[in-house]
Amino acid sequence: MDVKTGFLNGSLKEEIYMDQPIGFISKGQEDKVSHLERSIYDLKQSFRSWYLRFHEAITSFRLSMISKDHCVYVKRSTRGIMFLTLYVDDIILARNNLEIIGATKK
Repeated sequence: MDVKTGFLNGSLKEEIYMDQPIGFISKGQEDKVSHLERSIYDLKQSFRSWYLRFHEAITSFRLSMISKDHCVYVKRSTRGIMFLTLYVDDIILARNNLEIIGATKK
């Protein structure tokens, strides 16, 4: 599964300002900057803020992070076991029961 806007869904905890993008500079306001409240692509903090938001959401669904690799989560139930792996903004699901994956995607 590909998360199309993953890096745009992170909230920033730091105070970050950016210059106006080239081609979108307001006349008479060339020296103004924007205060970012959300992460954007190519921002150093984007991946970290995206990961923290993802981790909070995925653990709320009772998936447990594996201590040896913080991008691998596991969910065990009486119906089977499922592994979720996060790689940048792609999610890989592996399971031994198809019903678990369907429920996770929903």
